[in-house]
Amino acid sequence: MVVTVLEAQVTSANVMILQETYQQAVQNLDKGIIQTFLLNNTKDPATWQIVTIWENRMVLDAMRQSGDTPRGVLIFKAAGVVPTLSVYDVVVNGMR
Repeated sequence: MVVTVLEAQVTSANVMILQETYQQAVQNLDKGIIQTFLLNNTKDPATWQIVTIWENRMVLDAMRQSGDTPRGVLIFKAAGVVPTLSVYDVVVNGMR
């Protein structure tokens, strides 16, 4: 599994746009997405993240090489910001 984290500072005036755009986007997830979350930092309310869990690196790489702007980036752009991207390989995971 691979986890991507998109992060940006979103003004309070654009938070509702971010939330609504995300809610609409997750109605139909891209191929290879296992789960995704919209997170808000409790200590810094302007900091938002979209954390996405992907099946594997191949699926993520295929999406990134498609030439299309990733949906998460479009979500943040709708809220007037461009996010930074971090990619993590899942080394160990636990589930109930």
